[in-house]
Amino acid sequence: MPSHPEYQYLNLLADILKNGIDGKDRTGTGTRKIFGRMLKFDIDRYGFPLLTTKRTWFKGILVELLWLISGNTNIRPLVLQGVNIWNEWPFQNYLKAKGKNIKPNSNKWNKEMEAFAGQVKTNKSFAKKWGGLGPVYGKQWRFWSGKRGVKVDQLALAVELIKNKPEDRRIIVNAWKADEIESMALPPCHVMYQFGVSKGKLSLGMYQRSVDTFLGLPFNIASYALLLTMVAHITNLKPGELTIFGWDTHLYLNHLKQAKLQASRKPYKFPTVKIKRRVKNIDDFKYEDFELIDYIHHEPISAPISV
Repeated sequence: MPSHPEYQYLNLLADILKNGIDGKDRTGTGTRKIFGRMLKFDIDRYGFPLLTTKRTWFKGILVELLWLISGNTNIRPLVLQGVNIWNEWPFQNYLKAKGKNIKPNSNKWNKEMEAFAGQVKTNKSFAKKWGGLGPVYGKQWRFWSGKRGVKVDQLALAVELIKNKPEDRRIIVNAWKADEIESMALPPCHVMYQFGVSKGKLSLGMYQRSVDTFLGLPFNIASYALLLTMVAHITNLKPGELTIFGWDTHLYLNHLKQAKLQASRKPYKFPTVKIKRRVKNIDDFKYEDFELIDYIHHEPISAPISV
């Protein structure tokens, strides 16, 4: 019997811990990294790949994905739903504009960021001015800027190709818009994804230029598995394989102890995700449409984020 697919992730942690090279990085935290790794999850066979060796926050994953699909690039819709995973980057821009120099993850940083998020939540004009991330994922997925100002809805085009030309090898959504990178609060880490159809199943491959393996990758795995599940639903296909290709695959140096702990744990059976009503359009999904079933997991493992 094949081993549990979560061992791919646990073995990746062990690989980085043992074989990674320590060095500097943009955030100043430092990383231990390796290059070029791949993970593969067969959703139809093994269930939904929400990692079980630590609690992985399904609500945050779902809320963020619906936000990405909407094309929104302002954090306010996330903050209003209690999802604060993107707050650090606009907060960092806000501090810079105000001439404040505060050490990330310090008590003062956390206190002022909480106040910043409160302003984003309660003050629409403040959120409009300071809550934007620039032309990040949602903008590129749904409103790519083409020639002479033409907007391209890459995700909608991908869905139409899956429905009408499933043999196509160009069902691609690209988030790396080279001429807009400098306007983004954080250039896309998961750069592009591609769909493929075979024997009534929809599969998805995603390329990731930079992989925060401890904090980010569990979210990325579940987010793209959820996107695959949603697109399969509206195209009357079964979700098949999710494949993730990671280039700079790293652990931040302040995540090493946490990674060792997680790598020592044994995974539980993957849960399932149920879509509770018939949805026909990618824009019609709502938070209430999803049910996470039989999610058994180990205790959470906290770690600081690097910005």
